[in-house]
Amino acid sequence: MKKVFFALIVLAVAGCARQHNSSLEEKVESTLSRMTLEEKVAMTHAQSKFSSAGVPRLGIPELWHTDGPHGIRPEVLWDDWDQAGWTNDSCTAFPALINLAATWNREMSALYGDCIGQEARYRKKDILLGPGVNICRTPLGGRTFEYMGEDPYLASALVVPYVKGVQQNGVAACVKHFAVNNQEMRRTATNSVVDDRTMYEIYLPAFKAAVQEGGAWAIMGSYNLWNGEFNCHNHRLLNDILKGEWGFDGVVISDWGGCREDDAAITGGLDIEMGTWTNGLRGAASNGYDEYHLANPYLERLRDGRATEEVLNDKVRRILRTVYRTSMSETPHYGSFTSPEHFQAARDIAADGIVLLKNDGALPLNPSKGSKVLLIGENAYKMMVVGGGSSNLKTKYEVIPLDALREAFDGKADVVWERGYVGDTTTVYNRVVTGQVLKDSRSPEKLLQDAVSAAKEADYVIYIGGLNKSFYQDNEGTDRFDITLPYCQNELIDALAEVTPNLIVVNISGSPVAMPWAGKVNAIVQAWYGGSESGHALADVLTGKVNPSGKLPFTMPLATADGPLKSPRQYPGVQEEGKEWWQEYYTEGIFVGYRWYDTNGIAVQYPFGHGLSYTSFEISDARVKKSGKGFKVSATLINTGERAGAEVVQLYIRDSEASVERPSKELKGFEKVYLEPGESRRLEFSIDPDALSFFDADAHRWVAEPGEFHALLGTSSADIRADIPFML
Repeated sequence: MKKVFFALIVLAVAGCARQHNSSLEEKVESTLSRMTLEEKVAMTHAQSKFSSAGVPRLGIPELWHTDGPHGIRPEVLWDDWDQAGWTNDSCTAFPALINLAATWNREMSALYGDCIGQEARYRKKDILLGPGVNICRTPLGGRTFEYMGEDPYLASALVVPYVKGVQQNGVAACVKHFAVNNQEMRRTATNSVVDDRTMYEIYLPAFKAAVQEGGAWAIMGSYNLWNGEFNCHNHRLLNDILKGEWGFDGVVISDWGGCREDDAAITGGLDIEMGTWTNGLRGAASNGYDEYHLANPYLERLRDGRATEEVLNDKVRRILRTVYRTSMSETPHYGSFTSPEHFQAARDIAADGIVLLKNDGALPLNPSKGSKVLLIGENAYKMMVVGGGSSNLKTKYEVIPLDALREAFDGKADVVWERGYVGDTTTVYNRVVTGQVLKDSRSPEKLLQDAVSAAKEADYVIYIGGLNKSFYQDNEGTDRFDITLPYCQNELIDALAEVTPNLIVVNISGSPVAMPWAGKVNAIVQAWYGGSESGHALADVLTGKVNPSGKLPFTMPLATADGPLKSPRQYPGVQEEGKEWWQEYYTEGIFVGYRWYDTNGIAVQYPFGHGLSYTSFEISDARVKKSGKGFKVSATLINTGERAGAEVVQLYIRDSEASVERPSKELKGFEKVYLEPGESRRLEFSIDPDALSFFDADAHRWVAEPGEFHALLGTSSADIRADIPFML
């Protein structure tokens, strides 16, 4: 009876879904049939910096867009990036997406999406411009901090709950930047030359998952070209793959100013053209929205027969579908803004993604009463939410590490701060102001001397440095020059290591950095741009209130030169005679991140997936068994230490012999498990033939070749605890 009852429920739910979808399409068709040609065209382009037109005559509202993906952008002027000066638009700043990726936690991703979706809906936003899922091809990428790491499986697994969480609030998640937008240098003028196998195995999976598993309602095109066509109107990318192969029924939005040609914009799969200033990429003295590619030029082509209304109607259907899914949804959504629950979620997510890279017993920190704890480094004090490009936020508050650690050790230890170096003293971005004063008149030599002197007198020394969101660091529009820490921080850390026997280093960054001093310090913590509650999250981990469980979402190499990109042709691209755009060749193919380092046996500072804990875990009794057309991989995880904590069990697959070149291992499953001391749990992973396949570009299909495979279970790409062969 229970099975029958459950089946009836499933049929009822499916029937409701079909009825709702039918109702949605009926509304779309009814509205479309009443619209004039001019009203249709008006919906396909911007009318202000962050809005596109509705149809007032028919009661169809405008679509309001907002940056994400880490928080709801402050209200801006109609035609300008600068904030409008509202006093009630200070949001909850959530951790950067690279921090979310480092949680390796689907539940945290769902929580993140739900909370930011609530904030967007409260602010009456219909389309959230995020999340970003571009792959970390190079550690120099300026927007690595906004994305979800170097692995397509990890990004795919985390983008789905984020998208679902956002959209359950009646807000469209606009997944970006589609596709192969893996650098900021010359991002609007670079042609990414990428073969199909590399695209389908590395750069498309997260977008496909967002569409087919997450049900994403919007996609944003990227600035660059793919194989000679701009991606905001790339026919193959948008029409053939996205809307054709994947069945995407949502709306395609250009990046701001990413649309380049009238005819291509019409036929290339773009639905809404958004812009920078009021005339595409060029500035304009007055309102220029009517001159957009999908505005008057489009209308002229429709009137003289050069464009068809059939193509226009498809665009408008997708736009109307978005309206009826968001602001005109049958289910009312109200959202909530800067609630205590949202700030707690930001704190929990930030802490869950902090990675303990090294620990020689220095952590967790438990200073004796009356002791002196010295913090050194600009990032112990500097606010990080403001700046970085389109992820710039005006938050209700931001807790810095210095204040958080003073709070944590109140009445027990004296927490003091020495700057150590002067990095970025900027405190304003798009007229959003932090209120801090970061100027310091001391010379670099004096700053170092003062820090070293203070370290000699301290009982505990915690260095908190790294990168920031200034130009040529973690920042939209520029890439980094190298992975070396800026502002002579390596020299400062070396000097501190000589005078204190117990040095803890906290690196705050959104992308990999070299750590030549790793062998000289006692503990290394990789923290991120953690949003409003970043300081509290870091203090929670340093003090042991939270047992660290984050894992690196990218490889931490020893040097930039160790990576797969060996020539300017690969990165940042070259100018070639007869070519209008810079050409960038992805000749490394599928060998990105750990696929490159592990396959070629290249040493790294810390491997992909690495992260320690204050307790210990053991993986045992690993097995593989046939299950239908696929396999089940199982193992037991036990907490063998004395503290409760979480471990991420990672499943990699290796193909023993193939007709094509394949990596030594590829991530195909993971599970984050929280266990009390002595507690164990049996884990099971499903492996279908797709997980064993490579993409055959000639046949345009996925191929799983018969033969021997290996299931590799471990806690990083380099720490494999079980290797079980099996036959397909």
